[in-house]
Formats: sequence, structure tokens, C-alpha cells
Amino acid sequence: MFDLTKYKKRNICIMGLMGSGKSIIGKDLSKYLNLNFYDTDREIELKTKKNINTIFEEEGESYFRDVEEKVCMELLTQENCVISLGGGSIINKKIRQIIKQNSYSIYLKVKFNNLINRLKASSKRPLLNKNLNKKEILKNLYHERRKFYEEADFIVNNDNDRIKVLEKIKYEINSNAK
Repeated sequence: MFDLTKYKKRNICIMGLMGSGKSIIGKDLSKYLNLNFYDTDREIELKTKKNINTIFEEEGESYFRDVEEKVCMELLTQENCVISLGGGSIINKKIRQIIKQNSYSIYLKVKFNNLINRLKASSKRPLLNKNLNKKEILKNLYHERRKFYEEADFIVNNDNDRIKVLEKIKYEINSNAK
């Protein structure tokens, strides 16, 4: 098992905009490091017994963000795990503080046009579903969140195939652990 104590951290968290590949990279990284994997959106769905779209439709974004905060705060205190954070969780100051304190954070950076292409057909993104101009919404979200993402311990471009991205993350983690 990978030893996070060398970093003086409890866990690894993966962050980035929707469509950046957080869940896929997080799962693969957790397998490589032999750590548990959690996806905050999935945990929210399990806790509320509703999918994210339904939560947004029935309860609204504010309710979702409250549940997201509780789930993230709980998960970010866990040890020896990889956590894929929801794209918007980073706007919450409490979540950002606990990430800094407990997590080795990795930002999956993706070129804007690649995000648009990845999200074109997605129906699981409540912030994009109701809007005809997905590009404009995504651009606004990116500008609002970028400064927080860029505070990550490690930033890696995820425009390439995921094997190359994982190799870069593994190299970074292994070279810093010495």
C-alpha cells in the first residue's frame, strides 16, 4: 500500500472541471496505489438515494451544495484513499481548507475545446442540461474555479490518453515520496 504519511497527508484528491476525467483517473490511481476509491458525486447519490440531476431538479443547487459539503468533509478526513471531487466542490471554502490540510491534491487540467467535446452528449451534468449555450456556461465555471484548482499540489494535463496521465501522476508521487 502507498504510504501517504511521507507527504504528511491522509489521502489523495483529484479535482477539475466536469469532464476532466476525475473518476476514471481516480479509480485507476487507487488500483495502482492499492488504496480505496471514493467519488463524491456517487457518495452523494448513495446518501440521498437520488441521482445528481434529480437532486438539482427537486431540491436545487443550494441543497446539493449543502449535502456535497457534508459528504466531502467526511471523505476528506478518511485515510489511505483516493477521492474524486465534484467539479464545483472547490468553490466551498471549508472544503478547500480541509483539502489543504489533509490531501495531496491533483488537478486534471483539460483544454477547453476538449472539455466541450467530451461533454457534448452528456445528460448527467445538471449545470449544463438546461442551458443551450454549454460552451458559455462551461467557460464561466472554468473562470470561477480555475484559481482554486491551480492551488493543487500537482497539476497534470489530461488531454492525452489516460495511461500517459497516470504515468505522469505515478512518477510525480513516487519521486516526491523519496
